[in-house]
Amino acid sequence: MSVKSAVRVMEILELLSEYSEGLTSKEISLTLSFPQSSTFNLVQTLCTRGYLVQTISKKYKLGPKLIHIGSNAMEGLDVQSEGEVYLRELMEEVQETVFMAVLTEDELVYVSKLEYNRSIRTGAKIGSRKPLYCTGLGKAFLAFLPEQKRESLINELDLNKITEKTVTSKPILLQQLKNYAEQGYAIDDEENEEGLYCLAAPVFNARNEMAAAISIAGPKFRMLPNKEPIVQKLLTASEKISRNLGYTNS
Repeated sequence: MSVKSAVRVMEILELLSEYSEGLTSKEISLTLSFPQSSTFNLVQTLCTRGYLVQTISKKYKLGPKLIHIGSNAMEGLDVQSEGEVYLRELMEEVQETVFMAVLTEDELVYVSKLEYNRSIRTGAKIGSRKPLYCTGLGKAFLAFLPEQKRESLINELDLNKITEKTVTSKPILLQQLKNYAEQGYAIDDEENEEGLYCLAAPVFNARNEMAAAISIAGPKFRMLPNKEPIVQKLLTASEKISRNLGYTNS
């Protein structure tokens, strides 16, 4: 069952995507056959949240927040498509679960998950969100994003304890991130799920920006003895996906 207000919001956004000069609240109401009062309330709310902007002529246009969301969606879909074959190869090679995630505002969002039949089951699902500070994928973003972006994200973080091994000290987290940047990959040592050990690496695009992160996750008792070959396979896969996205390492 659809929610009427949600459907109306989507219809407003779709309508305004066809009018680059914008429309007044009354014009939106008439075009979509919505009540004028509820239309006004909806567009005002969308303006407040940055999804719409109002011009000096009182017309409403699509706002800057949609650019951010749209570019993240496009980036995620592009990376997912380009990385699928390499993620599958990686899963078969290491015989563990592999993931890909993108950054949306201050959280990571899983866009791919390939489970090997013997691997540990995790709570992460495609489309679900996780914090940055306690996951391998999240710490890969924090380690390899530009310094200004990283500092902004870390300043907003609340380091809540999820397991006994969750890092809750920002100085310790910052030292970890420095180490991860130097070694080329990040580690989640049972910090988000007990028993789960995760290795994660960045994926870059043609603009030399971090577009995604990929990871290998499995039970700690199986991952640690094979850590070095797993890391090499992870980094090889991340490099292949990055090259496919036009990354030149220049």
